Amino acid sequence: MTNLAIAANGLRKSYGDKVVLDGVDLAVPEATIFSLLGPNGAGKTTAVKILSTLISADPGTGGIHIGGHDLAADPQAVRAAIGVTGQFSAVDGLITGEENMLLMADLHHLSRSEGRRVTAELLERFDLTAAAKKPASTYSGGMKRRLDIAMTLVGSPRIIFLDEPTTGLDPRSRHNMWQIIRELVSDGVTVFLTTQYLEEADQLADRIAVLNDGKLVAQGTAEELKRLVTGGHVRLRFTDPAAYQSAALALSEVTRDDEGLTLEIPSGGTQRELRAILDRLDSAGIEADELTVHTPDLDDVFFALTGSTVPNQPNQPNQPNQSTQPTQPKEAVR
Repeated sequence: MTNLAIAANGLRKSYGDKVVLDGVDLAVPEATIFSLLGPNGAGKTTAVKILSTLISADPGTGGIHIGGHDLAADPQAVRAAIGVTGQFSAVDGLITGEENMLLMADLHHLSRSEGRRVTAELLERFDLTAAAKKPASTYSGGMKRRLDIAMTLVGSPRIIFLDEPTTGLDPRSRHNMWQIIRELVSDGVTVFLTTQYLEEADQLADRIAVLNDGKLVAQGTAEELKRLVTGGHVRLRFTDPAAYQSAALALSEVTRDDEGLTLEIPSGGTQRELRAILDRLDSAGIEADELTVHTPDLDDVFFALTGSTVPNQPNQPNQPNQSTQPTQPKEAVR
């Protein structure tokens, strides 16, 4: 358990008969980004609230250590080591951005001079200096989110919990926020991220855990998780019905779409498999109008692991049958 910013064993939490967390183990190395994914009601927010000392875990939970401190024995030391940025902005719109920052400095008991120094540095770092004297209510969504994280950093936390930090932001603001998060980690900060955007976890997270019905159903790197599901394929689209029919006969194990004149061939996306398909088409004198390769992504992983085929062994998931999962758009999960 060395060099772990967060170590939790057997997290448990119930509300009446409703089990929200059912023995969840988490291990987050220092200076990394850890992303927790799961559908609504999976237990993500409850886990964050426990780890950030906002609520208590149930009896039966094993040890929880945050920043090297025992959460049960020394919650104040844990609070001093962490920062929390919730899904909804904590910015006070009635005062300026600078005043929001100075208020946080007062809450952290910084001296007047130190508070102004830290405020100025963070406002500059988050590109908010020009707007510092303006009421926060006039800020755009991206500016408010940057100010929110800047306020979290006033206390110099080494561990930050970010609960859906880019919800509602436009693509440019979201990418700017990603860069800020990467810079935090390069400075040695550990980030515990929950997000509704699967692409965000794929882009940012060093490790990802998937919760479903209060249980951990998978964890690993994005690439490790993608290997848990099947469903990769090559898709060929034709405009000539005769070429379409000839290709369907020339290729084996194809799924046909006669209306769309498309064929899908199971494939892991390797160069060898793709070359074999193209060689067969060339031998038959067939040319497709469009070829695309699909390999499993986090969308596939998410829907496979949180659908009806969730494996029985939470920490050692089997390969689910993706064909039973509904097709849903990206960035639709919360």
